[in-house]
Amino acid sequence: MRARIFSFSLIACFSFNFAFTDSALAALPPEIDGVALPSLAPMLERTQPAVVNVSSRTRVKVQNSFYGDPFFDRFFGGGMGGQPQERVESSLGSGVIVDAVKGLVLTNNHVIQNADEVSVTLTDGRVMKAELVGTDPDTDVALIKIKPERLTALTLANSDALRVGDFVVAVGNPFGIGQSATSGIVSALGRSGLRGLGYQNFIQTDASINPGNSGGALVNLRGELVGINTAIFSPSGGNVGIGFAIPANLARNVMNQLQAFGEVQRGSLGVQTQDLTEALAKALKLNPVAGTAGAGGAVVTQVVPDMAAAKAGVLQGDVITAIAGKRVLDAQSLSNAEGLLPLASAQTLNVMRDGKPLQLKFTLVPISTQSVDGAKIDARLAGTKLADLSSSARSRAGGAGGVLISDVLPGTLAAQYGLQKNDLIAGVSRYQINNLAELTQLLKSSRGQITLTIYRNRRSYVLTL
Repeated sequence: MRARIFSFSLIACFSFNFAFTDSALAALPPEIDGVALPSLAPMLERTQPAVVNVSSRTRVKVQNSFYGDPFFDRFFGGGMGGQPQERVESSLGSGVIVDAVKGLVLTNNHVIQNADEVSVTLTDGRVMKAELVGTDPDTDVALIKIKPERLTALTLANSDALRVGDFVVAVGNPFGIGQSATSGIVSALGRSGLRGLGYQNFIQTDASINPGNSGGALVNLRGELVGINTAIFSPSGGNVGIGFAIPANLARNVMNQLQAFGEVQRGSLGVQTQDLTEALAKALKLNPVAGTAGAGGAVVTQVVPDMAAAKAGVLQGDVITAIAGKRVLDAQSLSNAEGLLPLASAQTLNVMRDGKPLQLKFTLVPISTQSVDGAKIDARLAGTKLADLSSSARSRAGGAGGVLISDVLPGTLAAQYGLQKNDLIAGVSRYQINNLAELTQLLKSSRGQITLTIYRNRRSYVLTL
């Protein structure tokens, strides 16, 4: 069972039993003095059929632990465990039907990531095989498709209209025990800075969210979808009242792009930046009144020619303090805001230059992601597509470099070695690599057997080619 959990310490959980009198357990009347008591039941009766259980199965090749052991090689002729064994991993989560006519279901990328089979269970007990439409690891959104037979869909609300204090209800499949609903309020908006995730603009809620709720619905009291539940902050692995959901507006934008292109197209300002420190603020003659030294910012260290920032007039040494009307606290918050901006629309960039504020106009255009056929680099990588890491993927990898395996064709040599789509090649033999150029150089100088250091699902593996 996969779930996004941010755990910092382990605490014990206790349960208590209380005795109640028969009168305390008696049901409340449906109305008092002719006035009906408030209830979420009517809204949930309309909402729950649109929330589904999502299960995935992933086949993973595992090398026998005795493979390569000199003792077993001597007595078994090197054949002990030579062929990789197969293990099946299962995952449980939730999803939301957002289009009953097309059978479209939104869920989290981490619920179905690298899955070979995905199935959906509806509230009426029907089980349907799901087809992948597309995923966006940077926002942890995935779109799958099922047969459009007698489905109920949720309407996507305008999540920008949410306010702190609004009542919300989380619906999902916690711990795989079955569909459940919990209520709470919007605790905060625009949350970011959670490690291990890409572009972040979360709704924070105290509605109880637990493992298995990932991909489920966060709805308002009208039963409209305001968010996709995706992560929890927890010292114990269970809910402590701090949950996070992807806003419906962001999920809608990702869904539309996945339908149109099969992927999410993003643009880039074309700048390299670093955090603004007090020392830098003094060197750049920025005073606290300007809101830089005290409120943060991102210092431009490099401007790429012919890209959006260069065309807007951004210069090296400028301090970016706001983008599209939102404050920039540091280099990470700039990258986060940049990745969530729509393409081909005019935006504003607030900068400080020589102690004076400027407002510049820019337009993001899509950047093509260059991928290379692995066979052109090395015959042992035949069947793969390789690409340099995007800035967001580099952030998810903890700032480390490497080469992304964007695709692996089944039945090819690379697949037989155990390489998988979305693997990150971080090293060759004893050497760390940062990009395609370094990988190419090392493989050309390597003869015979080589080892690759692979990062997969936040774990490190070593594969021998």
